[in-house]
Amino acid sequence: MDIGESLRKAVAKLSNTTIIDLKTIKEFNKELQKILLSSDVDVKVVFNLTNKIEKEALKSNLPPGVSSRDYILNIVYNELVSLVGESYEPEIKPKRILLIGLYGSGKTTTAAKIAKYYQNKNLGSGVICCDVSRPAAYEQLEVLSKAAGIGFYGEKNQKNLKEIIKNGLEKLKDKKIIICDTSGRNALDTNLIEELKTVNSSFRPDETILVISADIGHIVEKQATEFNNAVKVTGLVITKMDGSSKGGGALSAAHSIGTKVMFIGTGEKLNNIEPFDSEKYVGGLLGIPNIGALLEKIQEAIKEANIDVSEIEAEKLNFETFYTQLKAMNKMGPLKNVFGMMGAADMPKDVVEKGEEKLKKYSIIISSMTKQERVNEKLVHNPSRIARIAKGSGTSEKEVRELLADFNKMKKMMNMFKNDRSIKKRFASFMPH
Repeated sequence: MDIGESLRKAVAKLSNTTIIDLKTIKEFNKELQKILLSSDVDVKVVFNLTNKIEKEALKSNLPPGVSSRDYILNIVYNELVSLVGESYEPEIKPKRILLIGLYGSGKTTTAAKIAKYYQNKNLGSGVICCDVSRPAAYEQLEVLSKAAGIGFYGEKNQKNLKEIIKNGLEKLKDKKIIICDTSGRNALDTNLIEELKTVNSSFRPDETILVISADIGHIVEKQATEFNNAVKVTGLVITKMDGSSKGGGALSAAHSIGTKVMFIGTGEKLNNIEPFDSEKYVGGLLGIPNIGALLEKIQEAIKEANIDVSEIEAEKLNFETFYTQLKAMNKMGPLKNVFGMMGAADMPKDVVEKGEEKLKKYSIIISSMTKQERVNEKLVHNPSRIARIAKGSGTSEKEVRELLADFNKMKKMMNMFKNDRSIKKRFASFMPH
């Protein structure tokens, strides 16, 4: 069970509580301590947090019209936001960024992700490979850079870091954002410290970012402190936030060295990185819907998939536009994340997996249709066409018929939405003004 699911269950226990008293708060705090400690949050930080919650919860009476669950939820939300630190808003301006970290932290992938992030903000970006200790580092960063559409510089057999940086800065001089990827080790040793100091003095970064993995455990605070002492750290990137059941230690590490979390990695794809928003993050842990983030993801996906929004109207919906929408949904990331933004983070795993499997299958089936079939759904109802499409997509005729049935349900639902003013009004309340 991950930290978010555990927190939501602890808060849910308060749903039927009508009186907020010392006993109730102490029981809740005991559960909260267990959750945070198992998620590798520092013990002192945990007890300071729960003491604040107890003090805040007992200092006044329950406000009129507010349930005990919402009252406690609001207190826990505010204190957790305070724990994980302020949100980060990247400055969209030219800069040099130095990435540091140990083996396995995802540093090289993060270099390409951050470069792509700024490139998407209309700041031309490039990366310099200064990892001269890991044999595959050069090839990995070169491949990632090509996939991200960013500049790349490295010297495959060169060990002189000053020379690589000098040549790299010259080659990428037209880039607004230049990121330097450095060597890692299994631990921060004397050789790595000297290497980082050499890179730091030659590269002269505006930002020095430590990349740490969410699953690293209690050692994260020690690691962050050692790196900070060697080369002053201005911020953290936490990777593997999508797959770790922990992550608390990594988040509290920023608190321990007096810096901030700048970005979090949310998946393996190059666009699976986002500036750290403490309110959105804590809201996701506690199961608070984030309609704004959901709409933002939808808009990004529509833009990336090059969808003409006018075609999504019911009368223009066909398998061609439906296929485009499926591709856009794929760009929004895992269904689990989408459900989380809707406030349904605890959707049963089998439901999520079956949903993802069905969407993938539908994409394959549609790709096996002819152009005429994609724009004229009635053609697909022909049994011989169903048989041909099933054979071409490696699926069964039953699965093709399931697609037809779901597609027709979608059309009916969109017609209902179009003609029902009350539904439109309710949806409009979620839209940003």
